Amino acid sequence: MQSTAAEDYVKAIYHHTEWQPDPITPSQLAGRLGLANSTVTEMVKKLGAAGLVHHRPYGAIELTDAGRSLAVRQVRRHRVVETWLVERHGYDWDEVHDEAEVLEHALSDRLLESIARSLGDPARDPHGDVIPAADGTVVRPDAVVLADAPIGHAAPVVRISDADPAMLRFLADAGVELDADLEVLGQKPYSGSIQVRAGGGTIDLGPEVARAIWLGARRSSG
Repeated sequence: MQSTAAEDYVKAIYHHTEWQPDPITPSQLAGRLGLANSTVTEMVKKLGAAGLVHHRPYGAIELTDAGRSLAVRQVRRHRVVETWLVERHGYDWDEVHDEAEVLEHALSDRLLESIARSLGDPARDPHGDVIPAADGTVVRPDAVVLADAPIGHAAPVVRISDADPAMLRFLADAGVELDADLEVLGQKPYSGSIQVRAGGGTIDLGPEVARAIWLGARRSSG
């Protein structure tokens, strides 16, 4: 079973556990895909029958080896396309997701790999998400979510979630982007905002934003 829908489903399941360990539930998958629970339940049954997922009634959904292989292939296609759009076609990082969702299904393997080579076989996309190698290898950097980083943690930004384009625009305007050095200064009482040093100034980031940013998992020596 290999259809556009199947590719989108396994990719969404893969995304859920890429940066955290808990498997996805059918209701979470429905929310991620913007579909009704009944629609997702029916499709998950088909994916199970095709050997792409493991799922018991009322339980979480996990990819089989075959499902993970298909998901990694689609993730590579999506992220290579996003990188190509930013580096070669002048797109901003908040504009590429929807375009890539369409193009990832349309490009031949030959064209995709030609694009990857022309980009120098990038290891990450414009948001810092890892681009799997052509052989399916995935090497993620050690990272910590900004919201969980201790006071004094100073490290470059290694990943920013692309789930909210408006947030990406806000962060770009604030100078918070990939490889920018941030230092956690503290958490403000009551509001839950986290104050960080970025460049020559400080900025307060709300809880939702702080959970969308990953810093390199190294601590300041002083």
